[in-house]
Amino acid sequence: MLQTSILPGKFRHPEKQHRPDNPSGRKPSWIRVKAPTSKAYKETLDIVAAEGLATVCQEAGCPNIGECWQQKHATFMIMGEICTRACAFCNVRTGKPRALDIDEPYKIARAIQKLDLRHAVITSVDRDDLSDGGALHFAHVILAIHNLIPKTSVEILTPDFKGNPAALDVVLPAKPDVFNHNLETVPRLYPTIRPGARYFTSLQLLAEAKHRDPLVFTKSGLMVGLGESKQEILQVMDDLRAARVDFLTIGQYLQPTIKHAKVERYVTPDEFRGYEKWARSKGFLMVSASPLTRSSYHADSDFAQIKANRAQLLAEEV
Repeated sequence: MLQTSILPGKFRHPEKQHRPDNPSGRKPSWIRVKAPTSKAYKETLDIVAAEGLATVCQEAGCPNIGECWQQKHATFMIMGEICTRACAFCNVRTGKPRALDIDEPYKIARAIQKLDLRHAVITSVDRDDLSDGGALHFAHVILAIHNLIPKTSVEILTPDFKGNPAALDVVLPAKPDVFNHNLETVPRLYPTIRPGARYFTSLQLLAEAKHRDPLVFTKSGLMVGLGESKQEILQVMDDLRAARVDFLTIGQYLQPTIKHAKVERYVTPDEFRGYEKWARSKGFLMVSASPLTRSSYHADSDFAQIKANRAQLLAEEV
């Protein structure tokens, strides 16, 4: 199927149109997925649409949407569907965002209640236009979920807040159960893959989150297949452990359009199993590494497992 970077009638990524085409080639069998058709998928879609909400599942073109939405596991994307940055790997629209919807926290909580989620995952676009990067809005969403459905645990996947440590003073008191911020790739590739961010800013955000709230589970994710080496991935693992990050996800980068960063290679399932073994040996409490792994993939069962893993570790230390 021919890839395209053009939405009907307009450019989704105007800043990328000058770039040369980067055809990614045929995907291997281990990362092909079926189109979503289940009844539960349609029900999830209806609930999201009824509240007028955005999901990263849709906006980022996640390959797992059929599987996750069949189980009514949607990952909500707050603060609109337009991002102020233009990362080379991301399919979320770039442009000037609209004003925040002050009712969005309550809409999110109602949708989660309708979906009967026991573990909710909340992410966002980058909002560099806001003085706090959206930290207060994150806190309002977390608190709305806690107030309406207190038994539901909350995992947040945040932007870097432009390196502003004060953002954590706003977000962490709202008591997310998991604080996630993705490094995405190795430091060498940041200038081309994540040009609006800085590797050590993201790493420091994770370290500060754990320092300020030692009980919160910290989490980060990496994409592979962008031209990184094994040694670079292992070094990032060491950096994350030095920042006391608990949970690491590693998945295959899939090119959204021919104008996005090229897939340099498809990493094999055996290589992913190797990365998982390396990560576990370095002391992560939880590791998810596979071609289709994404930050929120199986997040509910993974959260239950990481809690059990921490409890076991603490028991062994007594």
